[in-house]
Amino acid sequence: MEYRIEKDTMGEMKVPADRYWAAQTQRSRENFPIGDEIMPREITHAFGILKKAAALANHKLGKISDEKLSAICAACDEVISGELNSHFPLVVWQTGSGTQSNMNANEVIANRGNEIAGAKLLHPNDDINKSQSSNDTFPTAMHIAAVIAIEDKLFPSMGTLIATLKRLEAENEGIVKSGRTHLQDAVPIAFSQEISGWRNMIEKTKAQLQLALCGLKELALGGTAVGTGLNAPKGFAEEVAAQVSVLTGKTFITAENKYHALTSKDELVFAHGALKALACNLMKIANDVRWLASGPRDGLGEIFIPENEPGSSIMPGKVNPTQCESMTMVAVQVMANDVAVGVGASQGNFELNVFMPVIIYNFLQSVRLLADGIASFEKNCITGIKANKEKMHHNLYNSLMLVTALNPYIGYENAAKTAKKAYKENISLKEACVALGFLTAEKFDEVFRPEEMAYPQK
Repeated sequence: MEYRIEKDTMGEMKVPADRYWAAQTQRSRENFPIGDEIMPREITHAFGILKKAAALANHKLGKISDEKLSAICAACDEVISGELNSHFPLVVWQTGSGTQSNMNANEVIANRGNEIAGAKLLHPNDDINKSQSSNDTFPTAMHIAAVIAIEDKLFPSMGTLIATLKRLEAENEGIVKSGRTHLQDAVPIAFSQEISGWRNMIEKTKAQLQLALCGLKELALGGTAVGTGLNAPKGFAEEVAAQVSVLTGKTFITAENKYHALTSKDELVFAHGALKALACNLMKIANDVRWLASGPRDGLGEIFIPENEPGSSIMPGKVNPTQCESMTMVAVQVMANDVAVGVGASQGNFELNVFMPVIIYNFLQSVRLLADGIASFEKNCITGIKANKEKMHHNLYNSLMLVTALNPYIGYENAAKTAKKAYKENISLKEACVALGFLTAEKFDEVFRPEEMAYPQK
């Protein structure tokens, strides 16, 4: 491999000749050979956006020339497009402020910008990092990346799942089945009502995420090292937020209190709490689906789900609810990530949090897994759900909890006696009720209408 020599304030470093990074990035590579977890590409993308926005703001405020602006913007556009991803090699397990990833961006943009300009025009610190500090750029990149990931990747997957569940509700209207509580038989419920509960879980958590986006759209940029804004010109914070908004098509604002923006990660904790709530709801939905589809002969068997692949290497013909299993594993990982996000956010000492890389790594992994997991779950399982009407009808009429409909006519205690007699003697509720003398056969038929129990207000 060929190398070139780059310099920083600590001396010379050998850097691969075909890479745009420089001495500080190389030092990080050599000092932190830890794990395979590369800083998320969403952060690389966000750095391209914020560095371009900062250059535009600095230019507007008279801090950089037209020539420098042109070179910086051209290089940033390549970072934003992902064209320069291979020039961002640093791992998550580095300095807790993300300083080395900020310098990675500064060095790559400076060297690529100089190449574009055909001259030694740009300096990583003096030009690309002008009016900034790692302490306000990395939190800004975190928020930009989080907002883009949620709005552009997660929300579309959630929207598709919501639409599919709405369709299933309409298709299954009027199909009544046995409800279940405590994994025991309960009073009847319409299958469409059960589905509506799933649908509203996704809608509720989407609303919670939309609320959390308000805090994520506040940017730390302009606070520089400790929140005072030292070395940033007046109006820079507001202008850079405006430029980020233009570049992303999303409305970002400057954080009102930069001391809070640098040291607290509560907005990310709050937003990840909504991601955890979504994971909890998806765990419940996926478990419901696989319970309802259990069988095919010795389980509940009340729904059919798509058969996507063989389920066993030894049992011929076996098919398993694999999409449900995948979705529940994603949910477990998101719940685990929430611990890392929360613990990391609790470690803000004085004017800076120094657990930011691990916080955003886990946060973005959660968004990515949820977005992909939901898309797969919807496409390969939920959309193909079909009601097994015959099994639902059988289970409904076999349920002893239908006796609840008799409460207004024979009272709770007599209804309990009826259910227990029917269960003990393996006879129908009607036979037990008549045998106990609580109702005549004619009166029982008049008041006992299981399907209507799902719609008591009609």
